[in-house]
Amino acid sequence: MSESNGTNPVISKIEEKTTTSAVAVAGHPLHAMTVHFPIALVIATLAADIMLWWTGDPFWERAGLWAAGVAFFSGIAAGLIGTAELLLVPGIRARVASWAHGIAAMALIAVAGANWGGRFTGALDTLPHGLGLSLLAAMLTGLAGWHGGKLIFDHGIGLMVSPKD
Repeated sequence: MSESNGTNPVISKIEEKTTTSAVAVAGHPLHAMTVHFPIALVIATLAADIMLWWTGDPFWERAGLWAAGVAFFSGIAAGLIGTAELLLVPGIRARVASWAHGIAAMALIAVAGANWGGRFTGALDTLPHGLGLSLLAAMLTGLAGWHGGKLIFDHGIGLMVSPKD
């Protein structure tokens, strides 16, 4: 249903809520600054697993173990900050993309943790199980990133916009 001016009243109510970051340094949201590390390291873990499969060099198994561990622990840090933002900022909490992003990111952290934990304890073989978890983590990274991008580009979450002169 639309009001007489053609705007959706539900969207209008959501847009009234603040989206100013609650966890920021000098106005820069920490979540946006920290997600790059787990993203890059999830992809690095996948790359190391592919290189292990291709070359058989045990170096890649060690590299994958370290990349998976740092991806997991940096993902926990980014996830805690993102969860704080979700719970503290009404304008973020009111958007469906925030919840979709959060659920995908939590699933990603769980898969990254299983990937690292299985490698660390020796409970799973890097090939094929670690590679499978790395592929799943890469897909979840894409899904979480898609929804995170929607929050930034469609809803303006985390942007510092200067007033026009």
